[in-house]
Amino acid sequence: MIGIIGGSGFIGTALARALSLEGRPVRLIDHSPSRTYPDRWMSADVRDLPALSAAVAGCATLYHLAGAHRDDVRPPSLYHDVNVRGAEHVCAVAEAHRIERVVFVSSVAVYGLADRELDETAPLHPYNEYGRSKQEAEQVFRGWAARAPERSLTIVRPTVVFGPRNRGNVFELLTQIARGRTIVIGDGRNRKSLAYVGNVADFLAHALSFGPGVHVYNYADKPDLDMNHLVALAGEALGVRRRPLRVPYALGLGVGLGYDLVARLSRRSFAVSAARIRKYAASTRFANDRCLASGFRPRHDPHDAFVATIRFEFGHRAASGREWALSPPKAGERQVT
Repeated sequence: MIGIIGGSGFIGTALARALSLEGRPVRLIDHSPSRTYPDRWMSADVRDLPALSAAVAGCATLYHLAGAHRDDVRPPSLYHDVNVRGAEHVCAVAEAHRIERVVFVSSVAVYGLADRELDETAPLHPYNEYGRSKQEAEQVFRGWAARAPERSLTIVRPTVVFGPRNRGNVFELLTQIARGRTIVIGDGRNRKSLAYVGNVADFLAHALSFGPGVHVYNYADKPDLDMNHLVALAGEALGVRRRPLRVPYALGLGVGLGYDLVARLSRRSFAVSAARIRKYAASTRFANDRCLASGFRPRHDPHDAFVATIRFEFGHRAASGREWALSPPKAGERQVT
């Protein structure tokens, strides 16, 4: 049995689908019910050690995807409680149940912001509480792996993940473009690495082939696109011809800082923040050479998956001219899942 902690979420559901297609039995462990696999779901919060222990009983492998991941979590102590203490609890139940394989989904946020493409050897310089908590969680899992040579730990650091039904940063950008309210902060030449959820799930499933030891991988689909190209591609697929509003970076950051001040005073969360402005305007590029060297080959073309995601979410016919079905593909065909 394979336990997916955080299995009711966006990536967890895609992973459950990928493993199920391989004929592997899965159990989704989450504090929220699974809408896709309700019969395979068990309730547990990573902060509740007894409940987590009961939920993983009988599992031979654990995937750990649960976490506090938004950049406006309140109170900020939740990053430590969920991400770091949660990792400690996962390691504790893995030891208690003699589980020797763990796959931890971390984040490229552990690297911080950089103006160059980063590989797995780059120094870790997280710039926010989320990235710091993920870095600490990685150390917790490394400690677990070091206590027994037969243990297998895979740490996967995905970049921004997109796909149907995700309500993260890519969806927010697409929604702005669909409404004709696109804002480009800076000159738009900052390049972004993205990852399609179907490919991420396939790579996580591929990690079951790794042996004992610690294995660390970025996950990003290539090629990277700059913000100008990304906005143009989405606008073409959505049939939106209005040019984006261009805002100087200093002005955009000032607006973000203003929202941060209001958020602190009012104890409310806003879609705009200084952290989000910095991420939006930064180049965030990550190498995937090590991932490909492991023998993995992504099944889904990221360009086609991006267009298909737009069509799924917004009901527009994409300009690519290719019809993509969300039903099971015919033999030999690829499918966006």
